[in-house]
Amino acid sequence: MELTKVTDRVWFYPFEKERDRPILGYIKGDNMSIAVDAGHSEAHTKEFYSALEGAGLPLPTVTVITHWHWDHTFGMHSVNGICIANSLTDSYLRQFRQRIDEKGIEAFLSLDGCIRREYEGSKPVIITFPDIVFTDELKIDAGNCPVRIFKTAAPHTDDSTLVFVEREKVLFLGDAAGGTFPTWGRNPELCRQLVDTIDSLDADICLDSHWYPETKHEVTDDLRSV
Repeated sequence: MELTKVTDRVWFYPFEKERDRPILGYIKGDNMSIAVDAGHSEAHTKEFYSALEGAGLPLPTVTVITHWHWDHTFGMHSVNGICIANSLTDSYLRQFRQRIDEKGIEAFLSLDGCIRREYEGSKPVIITFPDIVFTDELKIDAGNCPVRIFKTAAPHTDDSTLVFVEREKVLFLGDAAGGTFPTWGRNPELCRQLVDTIDSLDADICLDSHWYPETKHEVTDDLRSV
C-alpha cells in the first residue's frame, strides 16, 4: 500500500479489512511530525514506516493514540519517538495486559479472526503503555501546524480521542463514530454528543480509521441517522 496525501501537511496509510488494520495518520509540521495511532502489530507499524520513507517523509516524532483497542495500539512498542494517550486509554491497556498475563494469549487471539490473521505464525503480542498521558486535552504545535488532541464522548468507546489539525481542517476520528465491539451497536445519545463535538470544529475532511475520507456533514448525517 501507498500513503494517501490529504493536504500539504496530512497523509494517511490506508485501512485493510482482512486484518482489520486501521488507517495510520501522519501530520508534517516544520519542527516535528505526528502519527495518529501505532498500528495493529510491529509488522503493521513497519509497513507504515516503509511507506513514509518511500515518500521521503521523516519518521514520526510523536504518535497519538485514539483509543485503547489492539488494532490501534499493539504496535506501540515499535514506534519511533514517544506515544501520547489519554489517561483512560492508558488504564485500559494496563488492564488488558494484566488479563492476558493471567489468562494467556488465547484470551486475545480468540476475540476475532482478524486478530488471528494479524498474528499468524506465532508472532509475539507485545503491549506497552504511553510515554505521556493527558486527561482531557493537549495541544501540540508541530511547527506552523497546530494540532488539538482531546478526549470526547463517542459511541465506540469511552476513551475516544480526536486529533484535529486545525489549519488543514482535517479531523482524525479514530473509531469514535463506530459502534461498540463486538455487536457494533451505536448508542443514540452518544452519537448526538459526538455530532455536537464535530459540529463545533471547523473541519472539512474527516478520517475514520476503517473507512475512506468523508466530509464533516457526511459523518454527522450518518450519526444523526442512528
